[in-house]
Amino acid sequence: MHNKRELIRIVRTPQETIEVDASGKKAGRGAYICPNTTCFNEAIKGKRLQKALERDIPDDVLEKIKTQITDLTQH
Repeated sequence: MHNKRELIRIVRTPQETIEVDASGKKAGRGAYICPNTTCFNEAIKGKRLQKALERDIPDDVLEKIKTQITDLTQH
């Protein structure tokens, strides 16, 4: 368990796009993961992120999100 502010929010917007929500305030269905690529990889492998967002996530979107998470955690 982590404080919500320590986690990264992934959101499925009303326009059906899936993206990292750095502000934590975008409209849409959200899922929280810990801020490292290991957690992200485990969430994808176990399909937990897809279940939480109620959508299959294309591989190109997953790579983009992984890159954004890496960038966020390095700053």
